[in-house]
Amino acid sequence: MSNWYPKKGRVIFHIDMNCFYAAVEMADDTSLKGKPVAIAGNPEERKGIIVTSSYEARAYGVKTTMPLWQARRLCPELIVLRPNFDRYRKASQEMFKILAEVTPMIEPISIDEGYLDITDSQHLGNPLEIAHRLQNRILMELDLPSSIGIGPNKFLAKTASDMKKPLGITVLRIRDLEQVLWPEPIEKMYGVGEKTAEKLHLIQIKTIGDLAKRDVYDLTQLLGVNGERLRNRANGIDSRVVDPEAVNDFKSIGSSQTLPHDTIDEQAIYQLLEQLAHNVERRLKRREVVGISVQLMIRYHDRKTITRSRKLNVYIDEQAEIVEVATELFQRHWNLEPIRLVGITVQDLENKHHIAKQLNLFTYEQEILKSELQITVDHLSEKYGEDVFKQLKVEDDQKDPFTTSFQKDFLDDYRK
Repeated sequence: MSNWYPKKGRVIFHIDMNCFYAAVEMADDTSLKGKPVAIAGNPEERKGIIVTSSYEARAYGVKTTMPLWQARRLCPELIVLRPNFDRYRKASQEMFKILAEVTPMIEPISIDEGYLDITDSQHLGNPLEIAHRLQNRILMELDLPSSIGIGPNKFLAKTASDMKKPLGITVLRIRDLEQVLWPEPIEKMYGVGEKTAEKLHLIQIKTIGDLAKRDVYDLTQLLGVNGERLRNRANGIDSRVVDPEAVNDFKSIGSSQTLPHDTIDEQAIYQLLEQLAHNVERRLKRREVVGISVQLMIRYHDRKTITRSRKLNVYIDEQAEIVEVATELFQRHWNLEPIRLVGITVQDLENKHHIAKQLNLFTYEQEILKSELQITVDHLSEKYGEDVFKQLKVEDDQKDPFTTSFQKDFLDDYRK
């Protein structure tokens, strides 16, 4: 046991759910198992892209971010489903609850992955035993497959979890690097994107081993501080700790959405700004935070993207305030070309309770009434859906388009 739990080191798990959205749909409808399944936003529209797909679909060449028309050409029998984020969130929360029975030292990274520090869990067995029990419980109780990487730090645990999918459990130690990791192409290293790989190729770094052995000066000249960081990771050095509170350490909350068609229709764009501002307001209030900067993102038909922001004199969290600033930014910076995507982000967040809002005698009662009403509205919306106060019935094909970005502001709900 002492070989597994070093006196000075850590034992870190990285758990990664396999084909998560597709797997959740298969768990909900077992008739889908063994079939090529893909999750895509607005399958009937041009903008439809593959969010994730089952391994059966991947065998045909279907990949994440692939246009839906191309996926259907590769796999004519592809079963395409719209995303159901309420279902995915519930599955995610149940998965993290199982993890929390092993250790409170959990750092959720996204809806389907997270880190665990099990260094103080020796009483539960060695890490392989714990990993097998976790993997089996998630599979048996939730009908969801996962892969687990085990290492002395976050980087090696994350790298290990990618080595065997689905249902893999992989251990990666520093002493394994030279044989296991260093021969791999530099493109396969976690944290090395396409552009970084291209730069590294320019100085003849082709493999992870080449990076591990390269002089730090050369790398910092090429990549700045990230050059030394990547070299350290290639040598198995990563001092980041598993931080259970990291999910709350965010500085912005935003919402973005792709339009069904490239458009210059100002009314459609303004309606979308209202909707995005509403989404942001709900998330701000959920976290009880306010922000003092608003950023607008515009992506044009040719995928050129601009971001413009404005810093305010006061903190805000209301839809009307957010949309007012976003609309002003839009009117000032839109170049009149067709727009593909719009996003709104409120930045520089602070906890609402830390901000002393100055209220005078004449506005105090109105503020209290407004706050109480908003709490009631939010409660009913959470319970019955956002359309609870709408008089007009919205048909299925008129509902809000699929939002490709996924917020992290629910990731600690498993603790509640």
